[in-house]
Amino acid sequence: MKVCLLSREYPPDVYGGAGVHVEYLARGLARKIGVQVRCFGTARPPSDGGVEVRAFQPWDELAFDAPYSGALQTMSVNLAMTVGLEEVDVVHSHTWYTNFAGHLTKLLNGVPHVATTHSLEPLRPWKAEQLGSGGYELSRFCERTGLEGADAVIAVSSAMRADVLDCYPALDPERVEVIHNGIDTDEYKPDPATDVLESYGVDPAVPYVIFVGRITRQKGIVHLLDAMLHLDSDAQLVLCAGAPDTDEIAREVADRVEMVREQRGNIIWIDKMLGKPEVIQLLSHATVFCCPSIYEPLGIVNLEAMACGTAVVATATGGIPEVVEERVTGYLVPLDFEDPVTRSPRDPEWFARDFAERLDELLADPAKADAFGEAGRRRAVEHFSWDVVADRTTALYEGLAR
Repeated sequence: MKVCLLSREYPPDVYGGAGVHVEYLARGLARKIGVQVRCFGTARPPSDGGVEVRAFQPWDELAFDAPYSGALQTMSVNLAMTVGLEEVDVVHSHTWYTNFAGHLTKLLNGVPHVATTHSLEPLRPWKAEQLGSGGYELSRFCERTGLEGADAVIAVSSAMRADVLDCYPALDPERVEVIHNGIDTDEYKPDPATDVLESYGVDPAVPYVIFVGRITRQKGIVHLLDAMLHLDSDAQLVLCAGAPDTDEIAREVADRVEMVREQRGNIIWIDKMLGKPEVIQLLSHATVFCCPSIYEPLGIVNLEAMACGTAVVATATGGIPEVVEERVTGYLVPLDFEDPVTRSPRDPEWFARDFAERLDELLADPAKADAFGEAGRRRAVEHFSWDVVADRTTALYEGLAR
């Protein structure tokens, strides 16, 4: 059997959870079946650990000055991706960036299309800021067409499955299966070294809270920065945040960081996406990792922190409660929102204070933070293996290809 994975991201260009997922899923599948990855970007080595890799660029003529040109360029990559896939048995798309390519490949070659939902466009209205209102409609079209025409849809959490069926009622529930994301606990494990911390000015002797993620509305980074104003001022905040969706959100975060710096200090902003070894070391020495997301289908980064032996404080939304076990591996902060689409907190000030309170509790009790971290490591090892993910995904392919 041979499968083609379609993804916007693939190493070395990985900046989000979907890219991490495809990287490790491809690696796990390649030990069992033939795997090709088609991704966006410049040329990659033709083979990566048994995975055949091809990269595609958008059509230059679509790079004109209009807010929706980025979405059109994405669709042009989708068209190019579909060429020459006559020999695959299954095509598997990831996110709206490639759902349309998966659908077209199914139509052209009569092969089953599997789509994994890492997020849903109807539940990310802030993407209109990035794509323009017309571009956002195109992203929704690509996702809807791909998911409704897919032979199977994989949801990365039970909460995501419920969202998929709510957003796309035309889908047969029998075609939507939950397969959680995984974590490589041989790679993501506590790192005792401190050279990375020192290179970024983080004091290993002082407790710190860490955030790792993209600068996007759904990650709740603005709410985290508001929470920092209520946090113990002796604690460091290490903000590993880059790749902003828009100039507007970049400026908003920069202004909030400056406000925190002026009012409490002790903030270190690493405004770029870091490599895995750097992230692993920074996570390993943190007192607590925080995930203030307002929308999170699962949240691989919580698994990464847990695998590094770090306690987690995260929003109780989406698939996060399926990863973070309340009062065992960390704390879950309730998110009360008025609008189920925008998911903005009903009372942002209360949410910020609530988040800060949970963080402060662990900063003040290192023994509890350590116990949560140890439990998180065990949970990551026992329940979120990529081998299990690859086995279940292969079984799904085989059932469709018969």
